[in-house]
Amino acid sequence: MMKAVLYVAHGSRMKEAVQETSVFVKKMMKRVDVPIQTLCFIELAKPTIQEGIAQCIEEGATHIAVVPILLLKAGHAKRDIPQEIAKAKETFPHVSFSYGRPFGVHESMIDVLVERIKEQQTRILPESRVLLVGRGSSDPSVLADFYKIKERLSKKLNVASINVCYLAAAEPHLHEGLHQEIKSDAKQIFIVPYLLFTGLLMKSLEEKIKSIESRNQTFILCKHMGYHEKIAGLFLNRVQEALNEGNKGMLQLKGRNRSYS
Repeated sequence: MMKAVLYVAHGSRMKEAVQETSVFVKKMMKRVDVPIQTLCFIELAKPTIQEGIAQCIEEGATHIAVVPILLLKAGHAKRDIPQEIAKAKETFPHVSFSYGRPFGVHESMIDVLVERIKEQQTRILPESRVLLVGRGSSDPSVLADFYKIKERLSKKLNVASINVCYLAAAEPHLHEGLHQEIKSDAKQIFIVPYLLFTGLLMKSLEEKIKSIESRNQTFILCKHMGYHEKIAGLFLNRVQEALNEGNKGMLQLKGRNRSYS
């Protein structure tokens, strides 16, 4: 039995975003003791999922653990990736597959959000406000998860309010969220993007914040999630889950092996 891990990222038209994803995955590959490991993308970048699967099989894989590099379980995780796996099963009936989970709502991710705010080296005032910005989805379960993230974040920050808005496919939209913050007359507003990597959405958010003209308010845009050891630890656990799902034994992780669930 030859095992492989296929990392599935979203993809982007921005080379910088694809490169950031690639760097992240290469770091993870060094800590996963599996002979065959490949990165592929759902859309907007190469290789595609089918190309990634074919590459794993060309290298001798007979079992492929498919691991989504996605924050929450929306349409890509629920439908698109499983459909690609089903298609591959028909083409390669001798190969078995297991499928992992996205990051999901997890305390490690909340901790990283707090760190992204604190690393701005600006004193967080009790009267400060936070606007948490998500990618957005038409899936109600994603919006429910995002609300859980907001609630968990509120327990870790002493601020006046934490509100949410979305960049696409859900309301309130970014412009509505910003309008609410401007109306509040709060002196200090932290804009916190819940985005794993940079990309066009992050760039549009940066431009939007720069365009705000306010003499009495300071809008502080925090960094996207990006690479963080807590994110890496959680992701390695998702890899382990995907391999274990196929009853192929425990994954041996190189180096530090902290417990995340």
